[in-house]
Amino acid sequence: MGAVVVVGAQWGDEGKGKIVDIYAQYADVVVRYGGGANAGHTLVVDGKKIVLHLVPSGALHKGKRCVIGQGTVVDPAVLIREIDQLKDLGLFDAQSFVISERAFLVLPHHFIIDGLRDGRAGSIGTTKRGIGPAYEDKVARRGLRVGDLLSRDSFARKLEANLAAWRPVIADLGGDMPTLESILEPYMAFGRELAPLIGDAASTVREALVGGKRILMEGAQGTLLDIDTGTYPFVTSSSTVSGGACIGAGVGPTHISAVVGITKAYATRVGNGPFPTEMLGEDGNALREAGGEFGSTTGRPRRCGWLDLPALRYAVQVNGLSGLAITKLDVLTGMDSIQVCTGYKLGDKTLSLPPYDGLEDVTPIYQAVPGWEEPLGKCRKVDDLPSQVRDYVKLIEDAVGCPAWLLSVGADREQTIVVKNPYDAS
Repeated sequence: MGAVVVVGAQWGDEGKGKIVDIYAQYADVVVRYGGGANAGHTLVVDGKKIVLHLVPSGALHKGKRCVIGQGTVVDPAVLIREIDQLKDLGLFDAQSFVISERAFLVLPHHFIIDGLRDGRAGSIGTTKRGIGPAYEDKVARRGLRVGDLLSRDSFARKLEANLAAWRPVIADLGGDMPTLESILEPYMAFGRELAPLIGDAASTVREALVGGKRILMEGAQGTLLDIDTGTYPFVTSSSTVSGGACIGAGVGPTHISAVVGITKAYATRVGNGPFPTEMLGEDGNALREAGGEFGSTTGRPRRCGWLDLPALRYAVQVNGLSGLAITKLDVLTGMDSIQVCTGYKLGDKTLSLPPYDGLEDVTPIYQAVPGWEEPLGKCRKVDDLPSQVRDYVKLIEDAVGCPAWLLSVGADREQTIVVKNPYDAS
């Protein structure tokens, strides 16, 4: 049957949680393949808002197997809180939940390092959730993994070496280093609680694929925050694009049958870094309020701007997108005219894709398109949409060379138009 990968096609916060929740109804297994608790997936079910940071969004559907893959970094305290939340809702099944023993751990001193670095010259504006330092440990080959929680001696030995590597860094930053004992006991308690869930996640996914099950893979953040393909250095520390799904879930690329890219009908960004179509002043504030654009993890106001087609075109290319899911079309209701960035000017050049360097210096080329006044929340099929909305979607499809497979016209599950089921794509 193959796996469907869902990725963010902008700077994150595109509404992946809702889209994964929609697609999970068609899937048997839902895999979170990358990132950590710095990303919050917000879902609204029956009018109730639920935010998940680590647990796959498919957990809100009973009977789905949920997997946290080896490409994630796990804050066990956050994970246990989310599991408890799901238990309270009657939605947690331990028999259907697997945490990869190979996933790396976020440790207390990772938070300290993140906080001490933030605000200094050259800082990128992280969530201060310890994600970057955890991935640093992974690449430096000194990290601790979820499987280490099952052995006190192994955990203590590796933690001692890890603390020794970070001690001079934290001292130089002016911080206080936690002791081995202050970390060891709480993390051993986490290990005892999570032990029944820890296992070989990659084998779980591969066996499901061989058995003809439908797999849904969800990442975190967005294409332009990818460590390799994003607006470096203003990026996250993991692979957020479709290729990262294979590594993070532990399966080969031949198992991927479709890739869906999520994009808002406009654009947002959090943290520092270039954002060509950013709307400053009253217009940007109005769009932020209309879209509820505040971080689900930090509560920070998001920077808002018009849709950036060169950036979306780039996302289509680097992810090999099969289809688009366009979210928050309803937020643009009431605008007389909508601006769309169709290209950039950089010096005497006209660009159709973001440049390797100098994105902060480009001048957007805008095309004005007619807005609409009609509310969209009750639309359930494409023909229900005002003609201006259909024209806007067609403009996007034609400009980036990718069809729209899903249109979101509100926050709730039901406020969704599924144009094409990704599992019927092959």
